[in-house]
Amino acid sequence: QVQLVESGGGLVQAGDSLRLSCVASGRTFLTSAMGWFRQAPGKEREFVAAISVIGDSTAYANFVRGRFTISRDNAKRTVHLQMNSLKPEDTAVYYCAARPFAMSTSASDFGSWGQGTQVTVSS
Repeated sequence: QVQLVESGGGLVQAGDSLRLSCVASGRTFLTSAMGWFRQAPGKEREFVAAISVIGDSTAYANFVRGRFTISRDNAKRTVHLQMNSLKPEDTAVYYCAARPFAMSTSASDFGSWGQGTQVTVSS
């Protein structure tokens, strides 16, 4: 299992940028596909981005439209989500997640989750 801790959330204005970080503990991270999900009040948790074990393959939700970039640094056991051109509808708690090997865009496939970090975008 992987222990995950997110950071980097905050309050920003529309059009601003944020860089979220997720630090993983243990060697299991090196064989884990990673994902970012978000959840707004009253809504289902939704997929944002995912990255393969090696980092050579990525997947993004349609609403990203080239604004977000997921990356990983296996030496530092860290995953990042660079968020540019933020919109008010991006406001949510953002969660980092991990699963063994195969990349997935479904929240139910991920067994390890961080505590979440709040992102609030004002208009």
